[in-house]
Amino acid sequence: MKILGRHLLVEYADCEKSILDDMRTLEKVLTEAVKRSGATIVRSVFHRYAPQGISGVIVIAESHLSIHTWPEYGYASVDLFTCGELIDPYKAHEYLKKALSSGRAQVREMKRGIPSSTDEMINHKPGLPARATAR
Repeated sequence: MKILGRHLLVEYADCEKSILDDMRTLEKVLTEAVKRSGATIVRSVFHRYAPQGISGVIVIAESHLSIHTWPEYGYASVDLFTCGELIDPYKAHEYLKKALSSGRAQVREMKRGIPSSTDEMINHKPGLPARATAR
């Protein structure tokens, strides 16, 4: 695969329920997670459901970070897609695990890109200098 980016799918369990149902706090937490990863925020949108639960997305110049919460279960689903080699989605994940007071987390990583017979990182912004190294 000609790898353009990494996509983390994270399940956070045994989280602090009050955090998962506080839209203002969640937006601050996700904003900080993006900053810690080294990504650049473009825009954020959050929505609160009745009677509980929140969905939010932060669009980053390098793709996105989204969250969906089920406070009644102490559960949050997070999707973090980053392009390029300079962004570290695992820094965001580690911060989120602590900030959500998650007792358990499961992370799955997918490489995203153009199908190919060999794996290599390619520049996600053509025209900029490439740092194409295998991962």
